[in-house]
Formats: sequence, structure tokens, C-alpha cells
Amino acid sequence: MILDVDSTLCGVEGIDWLARRCGAHVADQTARLTERAMNGEIPLESVYGERLSLIRPTLRDIAALSEEYVRTLATRAPEVIAQLRAAGVAVVLVSGGIRKAIEPVALHLGLARDDLFAVELQWNAEGEYTGYDTESSLTSQRGKLEVVQRLSLHPPCLAVGDGSTDAAMRPAVDAFAAYTGFAHRDAVVARADFTIGNYDELARRVLAPTS
Repeated sequence: MILDVDSTLCGVEGIDWLARRCGAHVADQTARLTERAMNGEIPLESVYGERLSLIRPTLRDIAALSEEYVRTLATRAPEVIAQLRAAGVAVVLVSGGIRKAIEPVALHLGLARDDLFAVELQWNAEGEYTGYDTESSLTSQRGKLEVVQRLSLHPPCLAVGDGSTDAAMRPAVDAFAAYTGFAHRDAVVARADFTIGNYDELARRVLAPTS
């Protein structure tokens, strides 16, 4: 199973949360760009670097975001992920978010570092932002699809997410579920095989006996 992170596993859009630490003007600009990208109105690659250039997150900002990810974990997500893994379901996190912020969340859930795919940022010795991995496919609209295709996960494989970049994974998986527990995007729901509103519902879907 493939899980998105922002607004799927955790109730925060990381880049927008970081932007709010920079003041109302940067927050408004960033939120508009994020929402247009998640709705599929504009490709992610057209805004990825622009948002980071506006925010320029420091290492201290990233540490604070990581704490927020853990604080806003979806209700019952840790228990359900443990239940799925105990039943033999492989769980992989695929995110266009910042790897250094998400990795502690993955470890908190008992996942390995290799179970997380996200974007690397760079900082200088003072912890100031200097750039990001421009070669990462996860900074593009179809990047998650490319990552999943490279993973060659055993079927049946379900992808779960709330945004257009998540829906783009559909050709590489057996089903795509739109997660609506934090955000309901009509354009994403329309492309989904079904919707999921909470993690107990996810467990029922994944672990349902087949006839």
C-alpha cells in the first residue's frame, strides 16, 4: 500500500505550514499555489521551487514541522498501519514533501527509512536553506507515478492520497483511493476508484476477505 503524507497521513500541508511561519503575505501566496497544484489546475513542477524560494525553510523550521506532522497524525493511523503490517501488507510513504521533516514520522510509525520516498533539501552549515534536489521526480506532477513504477510492488496494490499528484499514480496500481479525512477535492474524488474518510475504513478495505 502506498500512502501520501500531507493531508492524508497527517493533517497538515507541510509547505503551507512553513509558509505561515513567514507571515501572512508569504502564506497567502504559497497556499494559492499549493491548492491550484493539488486540484490539478497547474503542474506541481511549476510551483515547487517557487514556493521554497519564498519560504527558505531553515533546519529549525524543518524540526518544528516534523513535530507538527507527528502531532497531526490521522486518528488511528499508527494503530491501523501497525495492523496492516502485521497482516503482511507492505506500507510505503510517497510524498512530494520534505524528506527530513517526514522521516521522523516514518520512524515513529515503525517504518524503515527505505519505506519513505520524499524530496531532499540542502542547507549550509548555519542551517539556512540553499536549495533542493531538482532532479527528484517527486517535484513534478507525474513524479509519484514514476516512483511507484520503479518500486514494482506486489499486487494488489492500493494508493491512497488527497491530491492530483496522488491520483496520477493510478496507472501503476490496482486501485486509487481518495482520502477525504482532511481535505475533499472534487477533481481528485472524481478520478478515484473509491473514497476513504478514516483509517479504520482503510483497514476494512485492505483486509477485507476476497471471495
